[in-house]
Amino acid sequence: MWLKLFFLLLYFIVLFMLARIFEAVVWYETGVFATQLVDPVSLSYKKLKTILECRGLAYAGLAEKKDVSQLVEKSGELTHGELYSAIKKENEQTEAGDASSTHFSGEMHFYELVEDTKDGIWLVQVIAQDREALLSKSNWGKMVQKVSQFGIRTGTFNCSHDHRSCIRRGWQRSTLVMSVPQTSASKGKVMLKEYDGRRIEPELIFRWMTSQMSHRIKTLCHSEKLLEEWRPDPLHPLKMFLFAPLPQPPVFFSSLSVKFTGRIEFIFVDVSHWDNRSSLLEIGVTQSPAYILKMPEGIYHYGNSTGEFLSVAAMDTFLRSVQPEVNDLFVLSLVLINLLAWMDLFITQGATVKRFVVLIRTLGTYNSILLVSWLPFLALLQLSYLDTLYGYSLKLLRYADTTTLASVVRSDWTFYSSHPALFLSTYLAHGLLVDYFEKKRRCGNRSQEDSSTNLEWLASLWEWYTSYLLHPIASLQQVPSDWEDDPSFLFERLAFPDLWLRPLVSVDYIKALPAWKFRRGGADEPEEETDSCRSDTDSSESSDCAPPPSGQRQESARDGDARSVDSNAERAGAAATSSRRRRRGDADIPSAEGVARRECGERSGWPRNILRCSECVVCLENFVSEELLMGLPCGHAFHQQCIVVWLNAGRHCCPVCRWPSYKKKQQQQQPPPPHVHGSLSSETS
Repeated sequence: MWLKLFFLLLYFIVLFMLARIFEAVVWYETGVFATQLVDPVSLSYKKLKTILECRGLAYAGLAEKKDVSQLVEKSGELTHGELYSAIKKENEQTEAGDASSTHFSGEMHFYELVEDTKDGIWLVQVIAQDREALLSKSNWGKMVQKVSQFGIRTGTFNCSHDHRSCIRRGWQRSTLVMSVPQTSASKGKVMLKEYDGRRIEPELIFRWMTSQMSHRIKTLCHSEKLLEEWRPDPLHPLKMFLFAPLPQPPVFFSSLSVKFTGRIEFIFVDVSHWDNRSSLLEIGVTQSPAYILKMPEGIYHYGNSTGEFLSVAAMDTFLRSVQPEVNDLFVLSLVLINLLAWMDLFITQGATVKRFVVLIRTLGTYNSILLVSWLPFLALLQLSYLDTLYGYSLKLLRYADTTTLASVVRSDWTFYSSHPALFLSTYLAHGLLVDYFEKKRRCGNRSQEDSSTNLEWLASLWEWYTSYLLHPIASLQQVPSDWEDDPSFLFERLAFPDLWLRPLVSVDYIKALPAWKFRRGGADEPEEETDSCRSDTDSSESSDCAPPPSGQRQESARDGDARSVDSNAERAGAAATSSRRRRRGDADIPSAEGVARRECGERSGWPRNILRCSECVVCLENFVSEELLMGLPCGHAFHQQCIVVWLNAGRHCCPVCRWPSYKKKQQQQQPPPPHVHGSLSSETS
């Protein structure tokens, strides 16, 4: 996790440095920076119209270049970065063709998207039944392309699909309908405005839309009203002011007022006929046009830092960083968590199939954790006594977002979001470098799994999956070295209360259990100890895997011969006996584990810490010479096949004393004296 965080932070640093390199290259080739101002008079008429269209100013009737350049100057200062962004956006729209438009199927569809949404602006062309559309197909395509860059959505409603709805609304002829929220409150009332102009031209329709959107912005023309609005307002702590000598605000400014309804109040100050210039100097307005954000912490002049263009995308990014909503934070966290998860594709070493399987698992895990983590966070935001903490958090955020570094970061965000191919290619190149360095770092200690092929890894995955289906308890966890030192086992037991008798352990410890061959008549044969194994038998009805107290062992040994093995042991013993009788001539197990045990079992002596006995309590048969035996940490011995069947069935404890079969016993009990075994044997007989 920390390694992925480090690589992701390193990737962001690489993006930051790469953006600075691009700026240096542009400066070397052109001799200008993106923040340098451009004189509108030096631009061509076509470029000036491009700037006006991006800002949302109607220029119909302005045939002279001088008038167009003056309109650009009145709306705000022009930089090289904004000019480049406007030309690039125009080229992209030309290549993309007509923008998409919604076709409403009926009244309910229109109501859900237009009237019930209440957080956007819609332009709908209504086509009356058996009538032609108000705008031709080409003019409607131009209109859609013109207004879509300001976040205005478009659609077409054909009355032939729902004639009754058109009659009820009074749409007897083809027309244009525009929906604009009328109040400054979130989810306010939506009013439908119908175009009533005589001339059907895209520029005139756009000017009509501009006037309709400007009605919802508060317009000030006197100093008294300005000073009143400039005072701190607890209900509207953030206010965006536009000081400009314009008859109405640009469309990009009006459209943003709809997006930030309830968060930021937009105010337009017409200074073309201002009566008191000294009042502007008192509040810090030294020039016009000026875009000023009024905050409780002070004022911020928008447009003086890097990347702060007079466009919808640039100002939207700035305002979202200053006053974000919950959805903005969620989208940002979702992007970061998925970038972090995709780092697993390059950090994971081994087969290609393994990389993608690990990636899918990481994506699912991280996104699930993110969604679950957001639920309590949303619940905390609803608590009223946390409003103070929420206010202080926004205050710190505003302090950070009004710095020069924050403006550079926003500029880089806008640049890379407008060039997604560059963003993805740099991420892929960074991931390949991470993969290369990870291979170098693990070169000395590469595991066998890292060097396996796709088929080998798929085979191991299938083996794990089948083991999970057959033994779901044993394949979920690795056995801890000591239960007392591992607190996670307690939580696992609490999470799975039905597993108190079956701890979550792996069967890999069976490979390390001692195994040897029993030799009749040699040192291995116990003469007077035939039942020493069963002398330590506790009551088999106890299902706890903890060892019984020493004071109860001798008492339970006198009457525990009939109850030393439970029904599970008898079933496992019967299955193991039939298999063992068929293989009594060759007691070795034909498997990889059996080969390892065969090498361990070539020892001729009985293990030192294993109690000597002559009978297996699982199958209730005596040991035969040359049979392969296996001992448990508690000191009891059994047929190897019998105890392996017992342990693989999920019963990870000794059939005799219930001591955990994977836990080392600190003090092994020594064999009792011969006369004790003799007495026990006589009693059991």
